[in-house]
Amino acid sequence: MDTDEKTQDTPPRIGDHLLSARQVVICEEINQKMAKRVVSELLALAALSDDPITLFINSQGGHVEAGDTIHDMIKFIKPTVTVVGTGWVASAGTHIFLAADKAHRVCLPNTRFLIHQPSGGVGGKVTDIAIQAQQIERMRERLAKVIADATGTAIEKVREDIERDHWLTTEEAVDYGILSKVITSAAELG
Repeated sequence: MDTDEKTQDTPPRIGDHLLSARQVVICEEINQKMAKRVVSELLALAALSDDPITLFINSQGGHVEAGDTIHDMIKFIKPTVTVVGTGWVASAGTHIFLAADKAHRVCLPNTRFLIHQPSGGVGGKVTDIAIQAQQIERMRERLAKVIADATGTAIEKVREDIERDHWLTTEEAVDYGILSKVITSAAELG
């Protein structure tokens, strides 16, 4: 591990304190490496007890399938997971955010949310490009359904909204059904 990587990671003592407090932090791009870390932390905390877990997220999004892994794990484990958005919760970050039950989706006052359709670099032979385009379309429909189911928004509206980048303020996100409320202190988590 080079020096740059060491400065980007949470120091072990802080990570240990967060885990002992049953808190998980996502403050980075969603990718396979961070998904492995987050899923491992969620599984470890679930193995220790059924006490609630708080997941803080500030992410520009990233790899959809890495986001799927975390989304599904939040639903899979027995402990209740409360997700707290802060900064920006975008794209695959919003997908993770929506895994918690609506009552357990909150954010801090200056959070922005982004929903949009998946994008991907498509290349190769014409037949491979057609296959990749078909997979992106399937993913788009699946994500639209997740958003619609989690928010109570009609799927037709979701499909329309994710056609382009759709940014939401905290108030707009509450109205859309992305989160239950905006909080300003840890005392409001209880």
